[in-house]
Amino acid sequence: MPTTCTLIQTVTVTAAGGQASIDFTSIPQNYTDLMLLSSVRSTSTGLGLIIKYNGSNTDYTSNYLEGNSASASAGTLSINQAGNSVSSAFTASVFANNSLYIPNYTGSTFKSSSCDAVTENNSTTSYLDFYANLWSNTAAITSIALTVSAGSFAQYSSASLYGIKNS
Repeated sequence: MPTTCTLIQTVTVTAAGGQASIDFTSIPQNYTDLMLLSSVRSTSTGLGLIIKYNGSNTDYTSNYLEGNSASASAGTLSINQAGNSVSSAFTASVFANNSLYIPNYTGSTFKSSSCDAVTENNSTTSYLDFYANLWSNTAAITSIALTVSAGSFAQYSSASLYGIKNS
């Protein structure tokens, strides 16, 4: 069964002062899955990349596994973690890269997603994270909003949403 991947939209932060969120609205409902690729940096010390579906602030769970040059950790969060952001305190012009996969986004079951993320700080610690997310809601995903855990998205942060179709 061939799989097709179609770019739905790319958002790039152009404002020098940053942008509070990256939003994808009116997501087409004719794909099997969604894939969100992002390259982001925060204007503050925030490292988390938070995702919300359909404007909902509730019913999210995220399990993570993180490793860096000094240690490893694991845990659970009550947010939907779509990866990481680079802190404004990190090396200038460095961005975190994230890949989030959302299967069966139009289905009538709870929505799961998985994410792998890398955060670089050329002079010190780098991070590698994996997230397994669950949105305990049966609604089809029609919009996605990304925010950073502190501050705003720095200029040149970007995110691209792709539709995946098994045909």
